[in-house]
Amino acid sequence: MKSKPNIVIFNPDQWRGDVMGHLGNHAAATPHIDEFVSSCAVSFRSAFCQNPVCTPSRCSFMTGLYPHVRGHRTMFHMLHAEHGEKNLLSVLRENGYTVWWGGKNDLVPGGDDFLKYCDVKFNPHDAAFLKRHGISAVQKDSHTDSESWRGPAGGDNYYSFFRGLLTPSRPGEQYIDSDWCSILGAADFIRAASGDGPPFCIYLPLSYPHPPYAVEEPFFSMTDRGRLPPRITAHKDRGPAILSAIRERQNLRGWTEDRWNELRAVYYGMCSRLDRQFSIILGALKESGTFDNTMIFLFSDHGDYTGDYGLVEKAQNSFEDCLTRVPLIVKPPADTDIVPGIRNGLVELVDVSETIFDILGIDPGYDRFGKSLAPLFSRDIPFRTAVFCEGGRLTGETQCMERESPSSADTRQLYWPRVSLQCDDSYPWHGKAMMCRTERFKYVLRLYEEDELYDLARDPEEITNLCAAPAYAGVLAELRNTALRWMVETADIVPRRTDRR
Repeated sequence: MKSKPNIVIFNPDQWRGDVMGHLGNHAAATPHIDEFVSSCAVSFRSAFCQNPVCTPSRCSFMTGLYPHVRGHRTMFHMLHAEHGEKNLLSVLRENGYTVWWGGKNDLVPGGDDFLKYCDVKFNPHDAAFLKRHGISAVQKDSHTDSESWRGPAGGDNYYSFFRGLLTPSRPGEQYIDSDWCSILGAADFIRAASGDGPPFCIYLPLSYPHPPYAVEEPFFSMTDRGRLPPRITAHKDRGPAILSAIRERQNLRGWTEDRWNELRAVYYGMCSRLDRQFSIILGALKESGTFDNTMIFLFSDHGDYTGDYGLVEKAQNSFEDCLTRVPLIVKPPADTDIVPGIRNGLVELVDVSETIFDILGIDPGYDRFGKSLAPLFSRDIPFRTAVFCEGGRLTGETQCMERESPSSADTRQLYWPRVSLQCDDSYPWHGKAMMCRTERFKYVLRLYEEDELYDLARDPEEITNLCAAPAYAGVLAELRNTALRWMVETADIVPRRTDRR
């Protein structure tokens, strides 16, 4: 390799791993991503996150550490540079990269100076940028403009996160929000980057397809409602108790299948919008002549219920595949041997940063638990025997209740059905738990509730708990041993710098 490759990290929020056309979902309109995989990238069919909510997952894949290693288990425990917690962006800067960050945070403390981690923190409201692109106004985020579409409190849309069709504030204009601005800003940066300058890393932690479920045309109409795969219907007696309580509070029991399909189609449209935005980044790379020598990563932090099990949004200690399985697509530099297409082996998001460190020959200065995906670029071979995800908290662990969130007590907040339960110790709603998943089986160890075991070959919807089934006693024992071994192996990392006695 003549020079260090550039890096693009295209990182949507809450994209389910099954909403992509090339993986067999005929309702998913993702033509640009599908062509990208067929021509020059690999897509991992069985990629799993390490926590089913944003911040813990991001802290994990940006370090190669599991959430429990340093206690990153909530939305309010970020990576702290002053505690010696490096992340992929800061490591790349230390190794000569210019880092451009456009999008949300959910990674480092909000009061930090972002320039500790990147060279450019893009501002979507920058006047010069808006003028250059002829943008008259940036639309409000759906979370902050919720009263107009949720309907009355007590209604069956109030906690549904379903908004539907977005329209621009001025008729005839294109709908532009902060995600669109970040895409346009990243494309500007790529086109302006000098071939003689340092290598760059573009980090795009976008907001879509995180609910509220809302999207503009033409993406709103792209999904054929009649081709949507069957929804996993509600099963009130499966899983942890918090799911039944959230389902009761979200008040969606009376929804018809047509309403569910409209919500799901809008979510699919949000993914189609991301597909189009991804193509803009690819176009900028090709236009600037940097495409070949750029490593490209597309992956999400976690998934979304999107109506499965009668729920919307997500939960912090539940591990269904719709929450834990995510898209993961990688294009290595052009001088790397690759056979484009789909890989079927189990992989984890902690493998992302390790792949980058491996290809660049970087030692970030601490021990990690990821595995480089490079051996899978040219062939489809078994990779991991099991993948892991974790969440929840101990009883009395008040710092993990997320009381900082307005949703913890205010019933007007969209997240109140879930977050208020996380603050309640009258029952272990938010009990600590972890998932151990192999190709065929999923085992969930719950500290305060019944463990779960599913035979995914016979029960892909994860409905029948087999923990008490005599025929599966051997499987259960083996998975419990696998989980124990993983926890012992990953319990901590010892600092490399030793102290004088």
